[in-house]
Amino acid sequence: MNVPTGFRFDPHKCFIGGRWVTPKSGEHMHLTNPSDGAVICGIARGGAEDIDDAVQAARGALNGKWGQTDAASRGRILTRIGQLVRESVDELALLEANDVGKPLSQARADALALARYMEFYGGAADKIHGETIPYQNGYTVYTLREPHGVTGHIIPWNYPMQIIGRSVGAALTMGNAAVLKPAEEACLTALAFAEIAHEAGLPDGALNVVPGVGELAGSALSRHPDVNHLSFTGSVSVGKIIQAAAAENVVPVTLELGGKSPQIVFPDADFKRALPFLVNAGIQNAGQTCSATSRVLLHADIHNEVLEMMADRYRKLKVGPATADLDVGPLISARQKTVVSSFLEQIEGNAYVAAEGSIVEDAPAEGHYVKPTLIAGVEASHVLAQDEIFGPVQVVIRFENEEEAVAIANGTDYGLVAGIWTADGARQMRFARAIQSGQVFINNYGAGGGVELPFGGVGRSGHGREKGFEALYGFSTLKTVAAWHG
Repeated sequence: MNVPTGFRFDPHKCFIGGRWVTPKSGEHMHLTNPSDGAVICGIARGGAEDIDDAVQAARGALNGKWGQTDAASRGRILTRIGQLVRESVDELALLEANDVGKPLSQARADALALARYMEFYGGAADKIHGETIPYQNGYTVYTLREPHGVTGHIIPWNYPMQIIGRSVGAALTMGNAAVLKPAEEACLTALAFAEIAHEAGLPDGALNVVPGVGELAGSALSRHPDVNHLSFTGSVSVGKIIQAAAAENVVPVTLELGGKSPQIVFPDADFKRALPFLVNAGIQNAGQTCSATSRVLLHADIHNEVLEMMADRYRKLKVGPATADLDVGPLISARQKTVVSSFLEQIEGNAYVAAEGSIVEDAPAEGHYVKPTLIAGVEASHVLAQDEIFGPVQVVIRFENEEEAVAIANGTDYGLVAGIWTADGARQMRFARAIQSGQVFINNYGAGGGVELPFGGVGRSGHGREKGFEALYGFSTLKTVAAWHG
């Protein structure tokens, strides 16, 4: 695959201090297309020295032009970035589809979401205010919101563009200078974004991108003594490592980790409306979504009816190459296919496959395809209902009453997103409070992405919030000024 000519970036290089530079090691890694296993291109394999250069470039930007840029001007730059992203949607979507394997229409939606993040944060840049605090006579007390300084961003491969938007976009809005380490499996749109931001007028050093493996570049960024805030999205196991590394320098961390998100359906729900939400939230991006609905809880009175509705929809799902733009694309890698397949081998006891999708006949044999699988009869304590599978697999669990539904929904280590389907307004409010989750959706799920809606989890799903104004508060530090004037 050739990098689209509309982008003037070299995938063999890092973007540091406003320039494309060869990694100090001179080493590269291969990006492969999940749809057919073919090598897309070589990519820079940055290391600790490159991360240090990027951090120093970010520090220089804070001490220079970027640090002197007022909030309104920052907002105009971010808005301009959003405009350029919109103009490049088709090219960005093609990069993401080939790099990550998601169907082309989903990749295009991600590119549009990136543009929307930039537009939202561009408009918000000069609207983060402090406050005055009534105090003793003779004092005027007020607060200021100030940037942390250099922020480190370690992002995963499943939604590179969206997570750049909600993480890097929020950090830049508050005047931080960012160092971005994209996942080694998916770097192209991160590099393309760096070029777009540069073209939009972002000062040199305000954004730096260093591809590389987590054990080298990621570790160096999380442990760097001149990084003032870290943002990580990924697995629980790596999140623990990131947090421990940050603790060495007493650096705050935003962690968005895994999920085992439920949707709960009661007999008075609008099944026709609920059905696409129930299924699509489980199979979008081949289930490789932290907020995916991996558990569907059905009340006993309507269990069989809704299960058959879901099964019928599953049987119609088609899996194939990203550019074929079918319902489901490939998993990111052969390793991830092995992980998901190992879960499917654990169907036992009363659990059974209620329905599967199908892989199209012309799907390349080297692609990382797994059939979307709906599993019924699963006990709430089973590994399929407890562990994050990160593939197009949903389990259906029967419940008898509200108390049992709440216990099942809260009965995992995660708490990221939940959905409740019922026409009973009092029940809606009870569940909104009872569910231990960062987001609760009532008679919908996901709200179309919700750039404006604070997002994050509790428990092993992490801490801190992204999206909306809450993200801007997280990417700033509060200073209290108490002036005595008599």
